[in-house]
Amino acid sequence: MACDPDCIFCKIVAGDLPATIVDEGPTAIAFMDIQPASRGHVLVIPRAHCKDVHEIAPEDLQAVAVMAQRIAGRLKDRLGADGVNLLNSSGAAAWQTVFHFHMHVIPRYAGDPLRLPWVPAPGELDAIAATGAQLAGE
Repeated sequence: MACDPDCIFCKIVAGDLPATIVDEGPTAIAFMDIQPASRGHVLVIPRAHCKDVHEIAPEDLQAVAVMAQRIAGRLKDRLGADGVNLLNSSGAAAWQTVFHFHMHVIPRYAGDPLRLPWVPAPGELDAIAATGAQLAGE
């Protein structure tokens, strides 16, 4: 599987950087965003490195989309989300900051103040881990 040794998401896939994993399969992995837009914000990525939507293999894009759909269901069932945004940013002009394809699965709650794009800021790591545990458990 292709990887980029300088890519932080490839390092997460390899187990070289910590992450709160909430789902994984042979070609995709989902983990908690440490700069969350809302409680339960998850990133879904292909295991193979690809820069953006223009480079991702169709089968990897399908695996990411299916996993994002599954995570969206968990956000509704386990966290009480009233809605969800699926967001991909491809290219710096579209707010992409990590150049490994990724899908944001952002839970939305009635009356939440979030406006997109949000300004990423570090989240509270213990709260992120606790929410990740809710989403990871069967």
